[in-house]
Amino acid sequence: MKRGTSDLLEFERRAWAGGFRQVAGVDEVGRGPLAGPVVAAAVILPVGVDLPLVNDSKQLTAGERDALAAALIGLSGIAIGMGTVSVSVIDRHNILRATHMAMHQAVANLRLTPDYLLIDGRPVAGFGMATEAIIKGDGRSASIAAASILAKVHRDRLMDDLDRRYAGYGFSRHKGYGTPEHLDALRRLGPCPEHRRSFAPVRVLLPGHPVQREFPFCEA
Repeated sequence: MKRGTSDLLEFERRAWAGGFRQVAGVDEVGRGPLAGPVVAAAVILPVGVDLPLVNDSKQLTAGERDALAAALIGLSGIAIGMGTVSVSVIDRHNILRATHMAMHQAVANLRLTPDYLLIDGRPVAGFGMATEAIIKGDGRSASIAAASILAKVHRDRLMDDLDRRYAGYGFSRHKGYGTPEHLDALRRLGPCPEHRRSFAPVRVLLPGHPVQREFPFCEA
């Protein structure tokens, strides 16, 4: 069920009541795909905001996400920061570390300096400020939901660009996830430069590529 922002402000109100003024929600997208970057967004919503239909990006249609992203970008008083970590960095480190790097980039790119972070999922260290990790926070916190929408829309557009650069893989349709169409294209065409060579379905096509520890993340 889609809900207005006012229904999802419990965590923000609690932080405001505790004396914090710049409360940012942080979320990421792109842990699970076999190709493309991981993207994070950080959002500070203005106090008293009521933006209808803000919710977990996975519960919205592509059209709803696009409309909400445009509304968020145009919202007076909002602060938005984005972070993008490339495939080469994912392969050099691992997807967990790359995800945390994207989140740190997003927070650093906010035009306002946050004093409290609401982070989707499990705790992330190193921010140097008060943080609160919220499991399934993209469906429970308005600022995290806004971040999830902006991260998803931004990454989808990046994958659309990659689809134009690397024809035949269908990136604009599956966004890099391991769908049957994508796996079939990988077998036929082999990996392109934007495939994550440290991920098993890609690595098996590259004999001798070093094995890197993987983490069992999903987009749930």
